[in-house]
Amino acid sequence: MRQGHGLRIRGGTARAYYVGVETPMPAVPGVSPPVKALCVAPFGMEEGTQADVPPQEFGLVVGEPTRFRFFASSLRREDRVGTLLESATDADDLEELAPLETTLPATANNAGELVPVNLQAAVTEVGTLELRCLEQGGSGQWKLELNVRMKD
Repeated sequence: MRQGHGLRIRGGTARAYYVGVETPMPAVPGVSPPVKALCVAPFGMEEGTQADVPPQEFGLVVGEPTRFRFFASSLRREDRVGTLLESATDADDLEELAPLETTLPATANNAGELVPVNLQAAVTEVGTLELRCLEQGGSGQWKLELNVRMKD
């Protein structure tokens, strides 16, 4: 609980944050699919705020180990939530962060299936970027958390 009536200094995120989105393509042994970068939190997004990523077709595989790739940029200050960069790995102004590996819980009906989702991002007051995956037309919700506080 906050008390007092002092001034609050707002800073927002020091970088823009992106999630890697694999490009659909036929599976070829030894060849990784190209990865696009989707802006989920623009430069300066303030703590305690959230943003809905404009609707696009995203799918999550649930009930199996999954690896999420995240990127950041302190140079791309004009990107907005939903900006899609064609190649995350070829962009000189993006830094790849440590991947997040997890198994998103499945229900009895959808283990191993691709679930269509909408994305929502929030920056919490403690410096965490929450990427919320909300099942389209259903009640499934999954949350990924990434620390966005600068470490010196």
